[in-house]
Amino acid sequence: MDITAHFPLQADAGQSVTQSGFTITTHKLPILKAGPIEQMTAQLGITPPEMIFGDNGVTIEHKQSGWSIGFSAFDALDRVDKTGGSMLKVAYSSEWQKNRQHVHEDIKEVVKPFDWSYSTDFKGTTTGPPLSPSDAEIPLHLLTRPDPIIFFDEVVLYEDELADNGIAMLSCKIRVMPARLLLLSRFFLRLDGVLFRIRDTRVFVEFATRQVIREYVAREDTYDKVKSKLAVGRADVPAVMRDPNQLVPHMPVVDRSLESLTLP
Repeated sequence: MDITAHFPLQADAGQSVTQSGFTITTHKLPILKAGPIEQMTAQLGITPPEMIFGDNGVTIEHKQSGWSIGFSAFDALDRVDKTGGSMLKVAYSSEWQKNRQHVHEDIKEVVKPFDWSYSTDFKGTTTGPPLSPSDAEIPLHLLTRPDPIIFFDEVVLYEDELADNGIAMLSCKIRVMPARLLLLSRFFLRLDGVLFRIRDTRVFVEFATRQVIREYVAREDTYDKVKSKLAVGRADVPAVMRDPNQLVPHMPVVDRSLESLTLP
């Protein structure tokens, strides 16, 4: 699949840096307007989130080998369950549908049953040599060194407040150092009174060896369990419940995978 097939929808050179044969590019553009939203709705078969940044994206490309990985809103939303089989069956669901039908009443598309929390297990769209299951771990000790940062960016792909009952957001952060890079794509869901969900995809590249490691970690727990853990000795619980970085240590891992490859 062409990683640029669905973004950017409008021309944008983006920000780009090349290090040791790897080119990293980010696109950050305004929220989509009605026309592109209608186009995306028709292509996806589901109603997009309230704030959809369909022109945004992040790519890492190694031209010599033909390998690349890209992160875009369209490809991430295409991984959302469209059958309704994993839809959160709570009172908020019908409230969300009523709200969304009103917001998008100009779009002639019926809101069909689907995972209205926009939960995605998207790990990036790749081209070229495939990643394979591996035991190789991301070397955290190298990433905690005070190396200079050549390039850093944070890109939001989509966000929805779930009819004022929480938040669903997918974003990417990338930092490039002289010897390596790390990308974090994070889906964060807080559904008030129901659950917390964090799904992280990390892509690590060591430039000297051209080794690529991709780690996927999914964490999930009920709202009440997480809140009770946070309540112990804390006065800032409401603020913490909006910060996935502080929530991660309090949520159990429910899925994890590792893949790697060494580019020629």
